[in-house]
Amino acid sequence: MADFLIVGGGVIGMMLARELADAGADVTLVERRQCAQESSWAGGGIVSPLYPWRYPQAITALADYSQGFYPQLAAQLKEETGIDPELRQDGLVFLRVADQQAALDWAAQGQRRLEKVDAAFLYETEPDVAPGFSEALWMPDVASIRNPRLGQALRASLQKRANIRLLEETDVVDLYHEEGEVLGVQGKQMVLAARHTILCAGAWTGLLLNKLDQTTAIKPVRGQMILFKAPKGLLNRVVLMDGRYLIPRNDGRILAGSTLEYAGFDKHTTEDALISLRDTAYQIMPRLRDYDIEHHWAGLRPGSLDGIPLMGPVPGYRGLSISAGHFRNGLVLAPAATQVMADQLLQRPPKIDPAPYQLLAD
Repeated sequence: MADFLIVGGGVIGMMLARELADAGADVTLVERRQCAQESSWAGGGIVSPLYPWRYPQAITALADYSQGFYPQLAAQLKEETGIDPELRQDGLVFLRVADQQAALDWAAQGQRRLEKVDAAFLYETEPDVAPGFSEALWMPDVASIRNPRLGQALRASLQKRANIRLLEETDVVDLYHEEGEVLGVQGKQMVLAARHTILCAGAWTGLLLNKLDQTTAIKPVRGQMILFKAPKGLLNRVVLMDGRYLIPRNDGRILAGSTLEYAGFDKHTTEDALISLRDTAYQIMPRLRDYDIEHHWAGLRPGSLDGIPLMGPVPGYRGLSISAGHFRNGLVLAPAATQVMADQLLQRPPKIDPAPYQLLAD
């Protein structure tokens, strides 16, 4: 019997499995597809909330921890697995920010590096951004990571650990429980037992909790993105305007995203979204008209109330915890989410106060 059974092999589930295993626990991780093929693959990989000053303190506390953690994690994974997650620490440019003063006040209050820059700085930094901007906001410490490569590296890292059992292409259809205690999960052809079960199944987490008559605000929120086959050097930093962004990759490709759609579990792409994303990308960087759109895809974010994740024990059920509902910031918050959950599960003194993320009993 495993010490811990994690349902869901996204970045958050894999990071937690790695942390628990490194603490000496026996861990089973169950994933309905292959690891990191849902929202962990589909996102953009910006290691910051899009407009961080607009978020509640509960999100800011997690984001601050995570942003300082990724350089170390990326280096460890590359050394351990040979797979480079391609962390880029090149900063983020904000164009046309309506609440600019609120952003500057937030930065000053928290002693964060965010500043207003003039047109000369902007166009020296990113010469191919659309002309006509007289100023911008600049956060030099914001990083981005190539999330599919991060997922590959984490998966390879788990496979190297003898005390992690990785079960992919394995559907969980129910939670196995008796007299208020969860003893594991029910698959289509097997029961997997564990001393403690953790639900990290992203947008699907709510469906499993529903089987226990537990309701949460977690629900799928579709996001669509496109990829331009651009040359190296056309864009070197993340650029954000009006809630949409461009993200450069090491090979020159540029991601443009993303939509925010309440369409249930429908992951189909739409022509309207493609046109909207394409036109916004052209507005930010007109030269993208010269390059083909190579790919168009959709993913399902685990939406939640105010974007605040649920991380902790499920009331009324011994042996069951949850880490889900990270909404648009799953990758951003993953290292902090791992810390919050591991400290609770291993009964360690908390490095991050878990109170804002607890499920409340009905």
